[in-house]
Amino acid sequence: MAVSVALSDRLRAYAGFVKLEHSVFSLPIILAGAILGAGGWPPARLLGLIVLAAVAGRVMAMGFNRLIDAEIDRRNPRTRMRELPRGAMQAWEGWLVVAAAGLIYVAAAGAIAPVCLALSPIPVALFVVYPYLKRLTSLAHVGLGLAWSMAPLGGWLAAARSLERLRESGWLWLFSLLWVAGFDVIYATMDEAFDREAGLHSLPARWGKRRALAAAAAAHVLAFACLVMLWFQQGMAKPALAWLAALAGLFVWQHAVAGRKPEFAFFQLNAATGFLVLWCVVAGV
Repeated sequence: MAVSVALSDRLRAYAGFVKLEHSVFSLPIILAGAILGAGGWPPARLLGLIVLAAVAGRVMAMGFNRLIDAEIDRRNPRTRMRELPRGAMQAWEGWLVVAAAGLIYVAAAGAIAPVCLALSPIPVALFVVYPYLKRLTSLAHVGLGLAWSMAPLGGWLAAARSLERLRESGWLWLFSLLWVAGFDVIYATMDEAFDREAGLHSLPARWGKRRALAAAAAAHVLAFACLVMLWFQQGMAKPALAWLAALAGLFVWQHAVAGRKPEFAFFQLNAATGFLVLWCVVAGV
């Protein structure tokens, strides 16, 4: 019984360490890319491998972020109760989680197609580089967007298994980059004072909350325009327009509350955004 309780505690700590629930951001966009690449839902086996690679990649990305930022998290009042700063996990455990996720990610990529295995290091490199960007530039939000924009490209490549028509995923890729960069600015408003004091770079720390949120809104306007262009490019069916309208409403809601409820705008509303994009693609294709 004691062993079972201890194991349960470790698993809860590991799940909290990698914020497993945040997979809801990237997974729908990966599936959207896969549907575009396949011209419909991929076969069940391939779909399972895509989901496995997506979740493992997401775990690895967050693990790198938490390990690299452990000392910063310890000094930040908002984050000092995360697993590593409060001592609920040791660094070696974090690296073990990252290594296990990395093995699953590589194995799944190899099982999908040789081209996926060959290109699999690219997202990993971006996952490692991103956490350091906030130490160097206020454009770190774009770095996160670039890392996350590998999601639709990966889904598309897994389904198409070729680079020949990769440009067809371009609008979804650019949407992902702008969407994530925008909501990362919203998230960063919660650390505006700490970032400024600690010498870390973010748009809220550099420009102040109001101007940073205006920049995030501009990014999301452009992101929505990318989805409209995707609708035209793919010749999507008219039912997709209803999902586009819902997305427009969700973006408006997000920025109406971002100044007062940044965590709600960042997590709940953006979690819904990914699924709306997925169903827009499903309805269109």
